[in-house]
Amino acid sequence: MAAAEKTSGRETPKARSEAAEAARPRRRRTKVEQRADKMEQILDAAEYLFSVHGLYGVTLKDVAQRVGVHHTLLNYYFTDKKKLFDAVIARRAEVTSGLRMKALDEYEAASGDTPTVEGALRAFLDTDLDLYSQGGENWKNYGALGAQVSNTTYGAELMDLHFDPVVLRLIDILKKALPGCAEADIFWGYHFVTGGLMLTLARTGRINRLSGGLCDSDDFEAVKDRMATFMAAGFLSICKPGAARPAL
Repeated sequence: MAAAEKTSGRETPKARSEAAEAARPRRRRTKVEQRADKMEQILDAAEYLFSVHGLYGVTLKDVAQRVGVHHTLLNYYFTDKKKLFDAVIARRAEVTSGLRMKALDEYEAASGDTPTVEGALRAFLDTDLDLYSQGGENWKNYGALGAQVSNTTYGAELMDLHFDPVVLRLIDILKKALPGCAEADIFWGYHFVTGGLMLTLARTGRINRLSGGLCDSDDFEAVKDRMATFMAAGFLSICKPGAARPAL
């Protein structure tokens, strides 16, 4: 290669440029950059451990051990485990909520006065499913963690804090798509939607075993192809004029 990079015994401009780049001193990362990098490592490690063992099955020492640092460093960044847990939830909540809010805004603008239930659900669900399927293993860990904590009282409070605005945005569009539908039925419909989404994000593998391998709980594309259509049919059924409600 050295011969190929020379012409009549002289270095080519490309070779000189590469040599100059190699000789240039590497810029040392600032303390702010080092701290930010270490924080990401801590949050990634905690996210994984919480997704597997839950809030009460993980200690700050466990997280420190996974990162490869002394546990006193964790105490420097987080005074207790719940603050670390809250930070893990908040980090990606802003991303997923922001993307879904943008998708809902764009869908409503495009659909004008005639949004459909399936269109609204696709903006809400497909955007999220794409993020979890394409965002790498850390996003999948976050999805499993969200599925787990959403079924706890403390976790539900975090869901309220981070996700209510985007959920209520969806509800508003569904109301436009379903004029005359009882508001309670729309909220119940969302309740069933979020249950299906959380089970999907949990990736338990149960559907694999139950279907004898026909379905795969990691196959987010298969879910995306079906979920919004399935859920839209449910909304339309319970919101149908004269839909029967059993007497209590």
